[in-house]
Amino acid sequence: MTGKTRAIGKTWAIGKTWAYEDFTEGASLDLGTKLVSAAEIIEFATEFDAQPMHLDEAAGKASILGGLAASGWHTCAMFMRMLCDAFLLDSTCQGAPGVDQVRWKKPVLAGDMLRGSTTVLAKRLSKSKPQLGFVTMRSELFNQRGESVFDLENTVMFLTRGAAA
Repeated sequence: MTGKTRAIGKTWAIGKTWAYEDFTEGASLDLGTKLVSAAEIIEFATEFDAQPMHLDEAAGKASILGGLAASGWHTCAMFMRMLCDAFLLDSTCQGAPGVDQVRWKKPVLAGDMLRGSTTVLAKRLSKSKPQLGFVTMRSELFNQRGESVFDLENTVMFLTRGAAA
């Protein structure tokens, strides 16, 4: 994805830094695509999740996953990179208080092309810090066959435009 985007109503447009006001309930954002390579699956697994199905093609094929498969935690990390590149790094984001739900629905295999999207479910201003808003999102990754392989729901904190100025 090239360029910076921000929410306007239920559509997305090229523009300036994202702030709390730019998020609209029901609006969706395309997170772009990501090709998953065998090398990166093995590199991540070697460092963080050294189970055989994440390190070796034959072991992956012998498992219920059906091939060299990304760790679920690697899938989370790839999602986070896609989210950062799509808009988060160009925002007033102050972090997140946690993740409400994460599901790994299908294996992410070497050679898969992931496509991501995020939908705004709700938003509210903080009662104790009115310059801070909470935006609840549902994010999903799909493989090249359009199958949902991952979904996540969480709330992210963003400064209001006035507080960010």
